[in-house]
Amino acid sequence: MKRNVVCIMAFVLFACVLCLLAQASCPVKRFREVSYPTPNIEPDTLNEVRGVVLHHTAETSIETSLELLTSLERKASSHIVIDYDGTRYILAAPIDVTWHAGRSILHGREECNFFTIGIEFNGNTLEKPLTRQQIESAIEYLLPIIEEYDIPMENIVTHEMVRKAFKKEHPDFKVFSKSDITPVEYRRFMRALKMAMKRKAKR
Repeated sequence: MKRNVVCIMAFVLFACVLCLLAQASCPVKRFREVSYPTPNIEPDTLNEVRGVVLHHTAETSIETSLELLTSLERKASSHIVIDYDGTRYILAAPIDVTWHAGRSILHGREECNFFTIGIEFNGNTLEKPLTRQQIESAIEYLLPIIEEYDIPMENIVTHEMVRKAFKKEHPDFKVFSKSDITPVEYRRFMRALKMAMKRKAKR
């Protein structure tokens, strides 16, 4: 009887260790993810994933934001949209090329759609700042991607930054202009991201 009890306890302990190891290798996500595929993807083309472009949707409603980013008529898209509560709507995989940056240049290279990920924050940062949940959810999404693809911090930018770079290089081209994530919110996000990366490096 005692031997049976010891065996059972040893088995339970072994199962607990396996569970802990599984959790360590596959961390539990804090924020909910919802699959919401967009049809607006470049066919037969893989994204190089060398950078990240941050946007805001300029819409207050997540329903409207999702409708615009999946509309065949609008021909606009992104990889994810993050709502105020941190819920992530996954429109496309990182290796998909989505239509989020338009005419754009990052560090001298044109057509950012083909080598960057587009992250849309629901809302308008000209009117209200990003929520804490939006920032933390975006960081949770980005950290493993930054590590997997070795994305440098200087390649994480705003849409306005890559659009201005294109306009400077091609002053005669007409570039669609819309309000986008503000410099203040960009700096706030980058501070939080760098702190999260430092914490991860210490583990």
